[in-house]
Amino acid sequence: MSIVPEPLAEFPWRVIGILLAIAGFGTLVLYSAAGGSITPWAINQGVRFVIFTGMALVLSRIPLELFARFAFPAYGVVLVALFLVELIGGVAGGSQRWINLGFMQLQPSEFMKPVIVLAVARFYALLPVGEIRRWNAIWPALVLIGVPWALVLVQPDLGTATMIAAGGVTVMFLAGLPLRLFVGSGLAFAAIVPIAFSFLHDYQKNRVLIFMDPESDPLGAGYHISQSKIAIGSGGIFGKGFLQGTQSHLDYLPEGHTDFVFATMAEEWGLMGGVLLIGAFMLLFRWGIGVSMRSQDKYARLVAAGLTTTIFFYVAINLMMVMGLAPVVGIPLPFMSYGGSSMLTVMLCVGIIMAIERSGRRRSRPGNWG
Repeated sequence: MSIVPEPLAEFPWRVIGILLAIAGFGTLVLYSAAGGSITPWAINQGVRFVIFTGMALVLSRIPLELFARFAFPAYGVVLVALFLVELIGGVAGGSQRWINLGFMQLQPSEFMKPVIVLAVARFYALLPVGEIRRWNAIWPALVLIGVPWALVLVQPDLGTATMIAAGGVTVMFLAGLPLRLFVGSGLAFAAIVPIAFSFLHDYQKNRVLIFMDPESDPLGAGYHISQSKIAIGSGGIFGKGFLQGTQSHLDYLPEGHTDFVFATMAEEWGLMGGVLLIGAFMLLFRWGIGVSMRSQDKYARLVAAGLTTTIFFYVAINLMMVMGLAPVVGIPLPFMSYGGSSMLTVMLCVGIIMAIERSGRRRSRPGNWG
């Protein structure tokens, strides 16, 4: 008999440790980015992490059946909120993304990232196995993904729209749809890219063009990428040292505490800091995929893999963006970039995966057939 109470022993301490390590490192980087001050970023980031970790642990106690039952209703609520953004949403920075609730600014598109995974996974969990290779297995999922994708794209928010589409399409792939469907869709997408480019907003076109050749306008639209590369490269293998960065402290690096926080970190902690950070994220992804593979329930398996992939897209797109390998689309780095929306979304994903892991553990106990 263990001296540790069972509810406490059931906590996923390894995952909490990984998250604490990443978030703690992120708080150090934000402390340095503010010139050695806990305000205005580090203290707020730390408080948010504690609150959202508590939220994730509460989510982990919710039965998996409730997530399945309320997947479509939750999707409907968030979709209505996206329509409300178009009608009454506030405009900031040229984008209409938020609903003013008085006490806070709500960004519904953030909630759609995990909800689209829950909804599409629910659809395929309910679909009879024999239908998976028919048209009826494709068009409803495309509608579920396409409507919120279009609503977010016109806000405009290309980064979030890409994340929503990626999460939903990943679940479609994992559900077992024919591979030729994705190959054909990829070829069709490549064919319409030149046409779609003409419909982008001017600032989005500039991001794509600057991604292709950032040196063409190093003091204008290419400034972010150029300075980010300089900061990352100047860090070398071991970095300049904590609080010794110049690109961020001298304000050469724009958004050094949000979208380009990895560049701020790499300048002071170098290649070794970047490798350790990526390694920590890899441990998080390994845990999420492991939960998916161990699950005996189709819905749980799709949700765990889909949500893990959603977190992966956050990390992959941000790192590619700050290194000049992808256009700047405003995707933050989880637990490192300052801001509450992305941390809330990622912790929602983590909390649901924890619930799936707990559900699988309870079902595997001897004598528990529920």
